[in-house]
Amino acid sequence: MRNRVSVYAIGSLLLGVLLLNGCATTPVQPWERGRLARWDMRWDSDPLQAAMDSHTHFSKEGSDGHIGAAGGGCGCN
Repeated sequence: MRNRVSVYAIGSLLLGVLLLNGCATTPVQPWERGRLARWDMRWDSDPLQAAMDSHTHFSKEGSDGHIGAAGGGCGCN
């Protein structure tokens, strides 16, 4: 019984070390920011299309969606 507990404890410790190994504590360095700022790395690759989609969602939902001021559902801002 005691061997089984120690095996579980060692296994849990090793699993914890492996999981914590993937945590990055250093921030992104200035010379690495250029790669992350490329247009193909953005969430919305087309800002005009993203703005149009946001406006359509705003108009149909009748809510602000945390963008701009609240308005009605008719689309007449």
